[in-house]
Amino acid sequence: MTFNNTQTRLANRSSVSLNGRWDFRPDRDDTGVEEQWQSTTTWPDADRQSVSVPHAWQENESLTDYTGIAWYRRTVEFDTLPHGGRLFLRFNAVDYHTTVWVNGVECGTNRGGYLPFEVDATEAFEAGQNVVTIRVEDPDDLSQIPHGKQGDPWYRRVSGIWQDVSVEFRPAIRVSDARVTPNLEDDIAHIEFTAIADDIAPDGSLTATVRVSHEGTTVNSVECDVSLGNPTVESVSIPNAEYWHPENPVLYDLEIELEDDSGSTDVYEDYFGMRSIRVENGTFHLNGEPLYIRGALDQGYYPETLYRPSEEDLFEHEIRTAKELGFNLLRKHIKPAHPDFIELADRMGILVWEEPANPSQYTDRSKREVQEQLRDLINRDFNRPSVIIWSLYNEEWGIGHHQDEPFIWDDEEKQAYLSELYEAAKRWDPTRLVCDNSGWAHVATDINDYHRYFASPDRAAAWGDDLDNMTAHPEGNYAATYTDPETTPVVVSEFGTWGLADTEALEEFYGQEPEWYHHPFLTPVDGPTNERQVHLESNLRSPAGFKKRYDETTLPEKFDGLAELAETWQWREYLSVKNLIEQMRVHDGLSGYIITEFTDIEWEFNGILDYRREEKVFHDEFASVNNSLFVAVDPEHHAVWSGDELSVDITVVNDGRVSHSGIVEWKLIDDESGETVDSGELDVGVDAHAKSRTRTVPVTIPDVDKNERQTLQVTFTAETATATNEEPISVVQPARAPNRDITVFAQENYIADRLIGSCYKVTRELNDDVDLAVVSTLDVPARNFAEAGGRVLLLPPPHETTPIDDLFEYRELPEGENWNLCSALYAHNSPFIGDLTGSKRLDWAFEGIYPNALATGLDTDHDEIYVEYVEGWIANWGSPLVIRSVGNGQVCTSTFPLGEAYGEQPVGTLLLDHLIDHISRD
Repeated sequence: MTFNNTQTRLANRSSVSLNGRWDFRPDRDDTGVEEQWQSTTTWPDADRQSVSVPHAWQENESLTDYTGIAWYRRTVEFDTLPHGGRLFLRFNAVDYHTTVWVNGVECGTNRGGYLPFEVDATEAFEAGQNVVTIRVEDPDDLSQIPHGKQGDPWYRRVSGIWQDVSVEFRPAIRVSDARVTPNLEDDIAHIEFTAIADDIAPDGSLTATVRVSHEGTTVNSVECDVSLGNPTVESVSIPNAEYWHPENPVLYDLEIELEDDSGSTDVYEDYFGMRSIRVENGTFHLNGEPLYIRGALDQGYYPETLYRPSEEDLFEHEIRTAKELGFNLLRKHIKPAHPDFIELADRMGILVWEEPANPSQYTDRSKREVQEQLRDLINRDFNRPSVIIWSLYNEEWGIGHHQDEPFIWDDEEKQAYLSELYEAAKRWDPTRLVCDNSGWAHVATDINDYHRYFASPDRAAAWGDDLDNMTAHPEGNYAATYTDPETTPVVVSEFGTWGLADTEALEEFYGQEPEWYHHPFLTPVDGPTNERQVHLESNLRSPAGFKKRYDETTLPEKFDGLAELAETWQWREYLSVKNLIEQMRVHDGLSGYIITEFTDIEWEFNGILDYRREEKVFHDEFASVNNSLFVAVDPEHHAVWSGDELSVDITVVNDGRVSHSGIVEWKLIDDESGETVDSGELDVGVDAHAKSRTRTVPVTIPDVDKNERQTLQVTFTAETATATNEEPISVVQPARAPNRDITVFAQENYIADRLIGSCYKVTRELNDDVDLAVVSTLDVPARNFAEAGGRVLLLPPPHETTPIDDLFEYRELPEGENWNLCSALYAHNSPFIGDLTGSKRLDWAFEGIYPNALATGLDTDHDEIYVEYVEGWIANWGSPLVIRSVGNGQVCTSTFPLGEAYGEQPVGTLLLDHLIDHISRD
């Protein structure tokens, strides 16, 4: 490596990458400093290996769980050294505590894991061969250290030199940094920079030429006098300015050239975009235009390389895919984004929400490290136009989430601290929005965001109620109101549903079961569960042993292997998030959403893509609900009687910058024949950044001679754009007289009345003439009836979730928001349910009759399980519909509310008819 030093003072900057092969060795006993490993002559062979930097040492199979100290070393050879400037070793990110030596001379230290730092090694470097030695300490205890989701209870640890390393030469008189603040009202770029000098004075006066160019052509330039060590501010007008926008990511190049009487001393280069972001009347405005956020949470973990992509073009692929899927923003979650990603976001056009990594505990040290990290992050990305939002904390991690800490709701000192940090962030960067405590109790914030996990169709109605509450009572999300909730945009910045990845393909990718299957912290332990982490209990998050758990259920009888299970589960994921998004997009008062998440990460399989960045089965469908132009289809019911009329609300949503006028065409299509059985058209116009007036259309359901699945398809066609959406409709023949002579004992009056209305022979005496007893309480007579050979159907009493009996164990399911429910799948292959759904999972056919409890403690050898329920990695197994032998008879329990649904909900009615017929003659 040779630096050009033919001039006494060099105006050019030079950089030499030190990426590549380094010697590496752990220091398990912390003896390296004492044994002088930093010396050029001491470097033990024991445990020594060669690694390719950038490198997290957990990438090595032998070090996946190692925390502590490790050393890196390599040689750097300079034929000559430059004069009149300084040599810096620059590290884009090293996790966590770094000490740097060159030729045995300590040059500097740094604490932090995510942001760049540099050490001045000018005095240590020599012409010829140099030895660079790095000691990195990443302790096991991260509680006071910003670490994001490394380690317990989340993902793998990341330690070491995980971003680029370089040697950089800078001239003695130089620009240290520059900030650009766009002013779109006057089309001016305000440029602030500072010139510094290393023990040398300029030759005469020092001036600067500030040039702004676009695609190689100078747009404007100004000249000014410069005072060393003091900020210089110049305003450069941008004629015919083009504003940076995701649809048009125009960038301007900045060049600051310093000159004294002897000529040029330095040329500093950067880029920026003319972009503004602010809140007006409770909504976001990008460059003065309304902005509706359609985002995804992106945690930036990778299967083999953890915090960095394994392939050079992977960031580009991710951003291109995100845009194709309809996203306009990625929330880079719980750690600063990789700088290469941010630059590509700037150049390709996608908005970014950034946030620092969090500690676990709230201490003076952890607060200091969060603040330092936040300020350094702002300094790094101040000129990056894609970045529009900073978070301070996420869900109180590091400020109130730790089990020994009070929540922000109850702690005025924390409320005051958070407000002060918000104000500091606004001082450090007045050009962007700041979210104080993403998703949880707010204090001072530019965004009133919520993290809400609902599953749909299971809890579709509850989700709608929750959205109503968010927008009607925004102050309810504030622990203190240092800023005004009424003028703050409301965003759902986390929501989502799980969809199991193809585990066979995943294991083939790794060549074995991945190490993270067996994280010790994913295995449930005996003892009390921290109530703040209740969703982390059980095997929901634990891949270890999931195949054994799968075999212990009756899922193998329902699916042709894990691949079919994964495909079915992914369609469940899409069905759920589709409705969650649809409800948000037509709801007044919301300013956007961010789905959890862009990709699966290790055990957490709620990504739109899987962990390998491969598509899930619904990939081609997703953009239809997530594009800027969207047509919402909301049928009054998804399960209808044959021959009825169905009311359908249709709304065209336009987040784009251009208004549209066109035709909405709707069709009801028979799935089996493909024939259109009803159709119609509407003229619809929709302004930019607006929703059309909701139109209600009557759809005639045809008379059918069997139960059918039909699809309601709606297409909006404008001159330059098209949007299509569809909803499944289950068509059920009206209730009719049973074709068999069945006598039913009905314990509850309301059940008796409804069955009589359907022409069942109903008795209120439980005797030998009864074919089936339908009861809510398994009392002594009902139990004796079963043991003597009778058949009993248990249904929940009105407004209850389970029958009353001691034969089955039950587990209640939450009726609203719940992380576990979002990870769950209802599966079936029962012949009397098969004609009610379109697949082996429950879907919209069961709208309004999803269970709120499950039978548990099941036995595959003795129980007939018609519908089964699992969460996450095949955990918390249960069933809402199971038959168990009792003496010489059988008892079927159903936690579906079929009694209340009978005669009202067509699929619930038909299911009860099927059960009565099946059980009574079994």
